[in-house]
Amino acid sequence: MLSVDPESGTLLAFGERIPCAIGRSGSTSAALKREGDGATPIGRWPLLGVLIRPDRLPAPGTALPWRWLRPTDGWSDDPADPAYNRPVVHPHRFSAERLWRDDHIYDIIIVLGHNHQAVVPGAGSAIFWHVAQPDFRATEGCVAIARDILFALLPGLAPGMNLTVAA
Repeated sequence: MLSVDPESGTLLAFGERIPCAIGRSGSTSAALKREGDGATPIGRWPLLGVLIRPDRLPAPGTALPWRWLRPTDGWSDDPADPAYNRPVVHPHRFSAERLWRDDHIYDIIIVLGHNHQAVVPGAGSAIFWHVAQPDFRATEGCVAIARDILFALLPGLAPGMNLTVAA
């Protein structure tokens, strides 16, 4: 139902083909995914929840768990951090991405379940489905689509759904 074709740069969602951006290094098998490699991991990733920027969008109509993004929200990307690949609060003593950004790409963040159950330090963090840059430039390893389309898809998303990144 939700799948990414890295070759064509499209996301298939509810029968619609939607332009998407993926990692600057293309895609790679989940087994080969490494922190900072810029690749989108191939696999079937559960939709874990949604973060929404409250000053830019209204409350989403979605069955997925969601919450408002806060200016102090971050995501650990430091393999030495015990909280690696988990949400954190800034200031944080380890390296962690800031989720409150000026460029709008994190106005909507859908957290994907890559390296989530049994976290392996260094095997990739912060793999999200988020808003694409206006020029659809490559991501750091995430999947990104236009903001209005992503927001419109939220009501159709529910717990138990997955986003599949095809080989």
